[in-house]
Amino acid sequence: MQEVYSQLFCLGIFITTGISIGLLFDIFRILRKSFHTADWITYIQDVLFWMLAGSMMLFSIFTFNHGEIRSYVFIGILIGVVIYMLAISKLIVKSSVIIILFVKKILSYPIHLIEKIVRIIIINPISLITKKGKDKSHL
Repeated sequence: MQEVYSQLFCLGIFITTGISIGLLFDIFRILRKSFHTADWITYIQDVLFWMLAGSMMLFSIFTFNHGEIRSYVFIGILIGVVIYMLAISKLIVKSSVIIILFVKKILSYPIHLIEKIVRIIIINPISLITKKGKDKSHL
């Protein structure tokens, strides 16, 4: 009977691991939706995701199942990912993207303001001086 409880405990651990892998996947989805990146960065993110997901699986297998790979390991991970994706993935991605885009908008305002001030105080006078210098040299 102890063996059954041990396997049920491990199944719960691997369901939790699956939920964690689903959350990790959404972190990369949120980054892709919030920041436009080049294709090669996307490839690096994909490799990084699989390395992290594999490490999470191996850590769980060695820590909680003494390195034994049983069918309930993969069933638990699959159940965890499916539960996460069906239950809260959409809400987490949508709300996180909205928050990140809002913060980006708030942070971009001071940057644009500083850019305008620099343009008015430094760049415009310099361009006027250099333009006057060019106009006098053509005489």
